[in-house]
Amino acid sequence: MRAFYSLTKPRVVSLIVFTAVIGMFLATPGMVPVQILLVATLGIALVAGAAAAVNCLVEQKIDAVMQRTRARPLPRGELSSLQTLLFAGMLGGLGLWVLVHFVNPLTMWLTLATFVGYAIVYTVILKPMTPQNIVIGGASGAMPPVLGWAAVTGEVTTEALLLFLIIYAWTPPHFWALALYRTEEYAKAGLPMLPVTHGKRYTQLQVLLYTLILFGVSLLPFAIRMSGWLYLAAACLLGAIYIGHAIALYARYSDRLAQRAFRYSIVYLALLFAALLIDHYLL
Repeated sequence: MRAFYSLTKPRVVSLIVFTAVIGMFLATPGMVPVQILLVATLGIALVAGAAAAVNCLVEQKIDAVMQRTRARPLPRGELSSLQTLLFAGMLGGLGLWVLVHFVNPLTMWLTLATFVGYAIVYTVILKPMTPQNIVIGGASGAMPPVLGWAAVTGEVTTEALLLFLIIYAWTPPHFWALALYRTEEYAKAGLPMLPVTHGKRYTQLQVLLYTLILFGVSLLPFAIRMSGWLYLAAACLLGAIYIGHAIALYARYSDRLAQRAFRYSIVYLALLFAALLIDHYLL
């Protein structure tokens, strides 16, 4: 059971579920109905876990040669490929069933598209083919707040797409910070990650540029009056700190600074969405 649980990448899924739940609350001026909150969260979490399991299945040989992933169940031989495939199928099927029967068809179809985008398009096609894999494939990772919004309203609005855009802009600097201090591992695994194909200096510049783009995008909720002054202050403060990390990474690179930037990026996204939620209910 511990091995199956590990396949779902619970830390990654927890951030996915968190942003999806924030999307639910932002979609309504009042409180989200408890039934919708529970079943939508459950369905999205199950499908996200299934996508993570498929990712582990497809990349088991790559995981075996990388230090940060070699302890996963498949490289260690704790589970077989068939067991993983069946587990992912049951988990994903149950999640989609929950969404279509207890939430709405739009949320189910969007969640299925997200699953295909991550497990198939990104993992199977883009990741081994292009250094822009995380930019193109980042669309599937940016979908959770849209799924949450659709679960409550039954539609996708401009505000939902703006939440999508924030995570989409966040993904490259977040992931490339990790890739910078794992460059040798990605090279050994034969994956064309940006620091492998274009060098660390170029990747450092891209991290800085995308962080600046992210800062601009993070101000848009205030610009369209989706949020108020509290969110604006939080976005400016959090963004300034993130830009500081990116500048330090570009000016005097070290693996330690890359690790700090990567860890802060997770804190940044969580606090930014939390600020959106607090501001939403204060207004």
